[in-house]
Amino acid sequence: MKNAPSLTPRQIFAKNLRRYRRMQDVSQEALALKAGMSRSYVSEVEREIRNISIDNMGELAEALDVPLKDLLDPALFSPVKQADI
Repeated sequence: MKNAPSLTPRQIFAKNLRRYRRMQDVSQEALALKAGMSRSYVSEVEREIRNISIDNMGELAEALDVPLKDLLDPALFSPVKQADI
């Protein structure tokens, strides 16, 4: 049996960011406003389009009141049904 391909750091951050945002029932717009970013930027980060800087990672983590290390932890992301994301 083949091992599943590992996720890139960008994918891990994007998936964890989306998960935490949705767990807190925060819209992309509200998160972006709190972090001082545009909604389209947050959307692009979550869709793994944007190559985010460490500074912006920190701003988003702070806006969600989550330690940055949690947004980068591959163990926190487990594949879920599309409806859960």
